[in-house]
Amino acid sequence: MFGASLKNPGRTWVKIRGSVYGARPDRLGPLGGGRGYKRIVRKGSHNVSTLDELLDALRGAKSGDIVFIDGGAEIDCTERVHIEKLVLEIPAGVTLAGNRGEGASQGALIHSDTFATNPLIRVGGPGVRITGLRLRGPDPKPRLEHHSRSFDEGRGHEYYYKFPISTGIRTEEARLEVDNCELAGWSHGAMYLVGGDGHHVHHNFIHHNQLNGLGYGVCHNKSFSLIEQNLFNYNRHSIAGTGAPGSGYEARNNVELGQSLSHCFDMHGGSDRKDGTDIAGTWIKVHHNTFRARKRAVVIRGLPQEGADVSRNWFCRHGSEEEAVATRGNTRIHNNACGRTRPAVGGAKASR
Repeated sequence: MFGASLKNPGRTWVKIRGSVYGARPDRLGPLGGGRGYKRIVRKGSHNVSTLDELLDALRGAKSGDIVFIDGGAEIDCTERVHIEKLVLEIPAGVTLAGNRGEGASQGALIHSDTFATNPLIRVGGPGVRITGLRLRGPDPKPRLEHHSRSFDEGRGHEYYYKFPISTGIRTEEARLEVDNCELAGWSHGAMYLVGGDGHHVHHNFIHHNQLNGLGYGVCHNKSFSLIEQNLFNYNRHSIAGTGAPGSGYEARNNVELGQSLSHCFDMHGGSDRKDGTDIAGTWIKVHHNTFRARKRAVVIRGLPQEGADVSRNWFCRHGSEEEAVATRGNTRIHNNACGRTRPAVGGAKASR
C-alpha cells in the first residue's frame, strides 16, 4: 500500500486560450512530494531510530528543535497503543521529520495496527511541522458491509461506532504544517484539524482513508487551512469539514488520481450537524485542482457564510460544471475546464 503505490501523475493541467486549468507543481518540487522536493530535512537536533528514542526526544524537545527519524527506521506503535493508549505528543514549535525523497529513501515509517489508534500523533502547541514521514494506520478498507449493517439494516450509530476508528494526526492548535509525507490507512482521517488557523498541508500523498461514513484525507472542525500540491487517491472525501461557523479551506493545485469512494471535496451543512442552521463553514475556495475521479468533485451541503468560489479546476471526467459541483447556494462556480481529453471551458455560473 505504501511507496510503490505512488505513480507519476502524468499531465495534470491544460492550457486553454492562454489560461491554466488544473494543478501545476510549484518551486518546492513535484506534486505529492518525494524525490525532487526542495525542503527535505536530513538531520536534527535529536536523531532517533526506535520508539523509545523517539518518545525520549519528544519529551525533551523545545521550540525550534528538530526530532529526526532515520530514513530506514520502522517504528511500530501497535502494542503500546493497544495496551497503554500511547499517543505521540509533539510540543509547540517542534519539527518531527524524516527524509522522504532523499535519494531512494521513502522516509521513516511510523505505524499502528491497533484499530483504536485515535490519534497516533497529537499536536501539543502552535507552530508544529511534520515532514518527510510515512504514517500508516490500521484500516485502509471501506468496510461497506459494516456501514450497511449499521444504517441500511437500522442498527444505527451506536452499532457503527462499536467498530473503533483511527486518526493519524490531530490538532487543536494553530499553524500546523504537514508536508512531504505519505499518509494512509486511517479510518476516520489522516488529519483532523479540530481547531486553529493557519494550517498548511502540502506536497503529500494521501490515500486509502476510506471507511464508509467517515474516511477523510484532511478533516476540519473549527479550523482554517491551505491545502495544496497534494496527490489524493482512494479516500472517501479527500477534504472535508463539519461546516461549523469559524471554518474553511483553500484547496489549490491538488490532484485526485482517479479513485474516490464518494465525492472528493466536501463541506457539511447545518442539517448534518442538526444545529438549526444551514451554515456550511465561513468560506471555501477550490481552484486549480485536477479531478480524475468519476465521483462528483465538490459538494457543499449548505450555505457558506462568506461564500464559496470554485474556479480554474480541470474536471476530467465530467462533461459540465453542473455534473462536477453540487451546492446549496452562495457559491460562485465559473471558468472551469470539463472533459477528459479535449476540455471545453465552462461558462460562468453564480448560485445564490
